[in-house]
Amino acid sequence: MGDTERRAERLVKSDAEWKRLLSPEQYRVLREKGTEHPGSGKYYHWKEAGAFLCAACGQELFSTKVKYESGSGWPSFWEPISPAAVEEITDTSHSMTRTEVVCSRCGSHLGHVFDDGPKPTGLRYCINSLSLSFRGE
Repeated sequence: MGDTERRAERLVKSDAEWKRLLSPEQYRVLREKGTEHPGSGKYYHWKEAGAFLCAACGQELFSTKVKYESGSGWPSFWEPISPAAVEEITDTSHSMTRTEVVCSRCGSHLGHVFDDGPKPTGLRYCINSLSLSFRGE
């Protein structure tokens, strides 16, 4: 396994620590599995080249090279920067079954993944802007 495919060592913090590190809006999304309103996120129409990182722990998650306009109202990607960057969890909340996406390092909620994306993967990682930070090339 290459360096980008190795799982990062798990980062564990108390709720009080997360509340000190994150804005109230970020805490609601990242730690309480909330979502932002469609079309309201900072990175929805983002065009600058670089990488999106977990806003909670800084782990690289997605490259702008795989970002696309899905029309969903949230930043969308057809694959993570590495398979080890995210974990997928079955989510049965809100009377439906979806696949939640979390950061593999800190367990923060990022969004959901759906199977209606473009080639080559056919996936749409629908991610909250509040879950992300950005590092340009």
